[in-house]
Amino acid sequence: MISFDFPAVLAQWPLLAKGVAWTVGLTAVSAVIGIGVGVACAWARSQGPVWLKWVVGVYVELIRNTPFIVQLFFIFFGLPAAGVKLSPELASIIAMVVNLGAYATEIIRAGIDATPRGQVEAALSLALTRAQIFIRVVLPPALRKVWPALVSQIIIVMLGSAVCGQISTEELSYAANLIQSRNFRAFEAFIIATAIYLALSMALRRLMNWLGPKFLFGPSTGSG
Repeated sequence: MISFDFPAVLAQWPLLAKGVAWTVGLTAVSAVIGIGVGVACAWARSQGPVWLKWVVGVYVELIRNTPFIVQLFFIFFGLPAAGVKLSPELASIIAMVVNLGAYATEIIRAGIDATPRGQVEAALSLALTRAQIFIRVVLPPALRKVWPALVSQIIIVMLGSAVCGQISTEELSYAANLIQSRNFRAFEAFIIATAIYLALSMALRRLMNWLGPKFLFGPSTGSG
């Protein structure tokens, strides 16, 4: 008869707590920087010079058409061959930022391209600079339109951080794997890890859906 021993896994709660902390930390840093990269690259693709559009386009297509784990391994194992040695944590952050930035670029660009031309022309008539128009007129409504998709992509990147344990980053999946290697309770360890990932995803979605309207683009006016 199969018996389960969840307390044996929960007894290792310091490891689980450390794993959760690393997962949350990696996600927070990569989300902030990744969205910034996405905004900058979206501007480049929609309004930048031709050569910059081409450079950003290559970056976006390269990242979106290769697996995240390959990108992670290239940064951690490949760059040392070129003399750039990174810690597992820094390599994980860079990989997550690069990955999120590429996807965020196309998501945000879709919102920018959906901005009515009349709003831009009205801003030009008020003698606003191009930078002011982008930051104050174009970007806020663009982010409002694409925020649900952007939040979903951030959650995908958070869940993708599970592979960062492959380079010894001490995130949640690394902690679960370490626990099961000690007590051989793999089923219980990964069921608990799954439940934690689910809770983190739901909490992150609620947090992001609160943060966006509060600090980035304001509440919806309800106009259609």
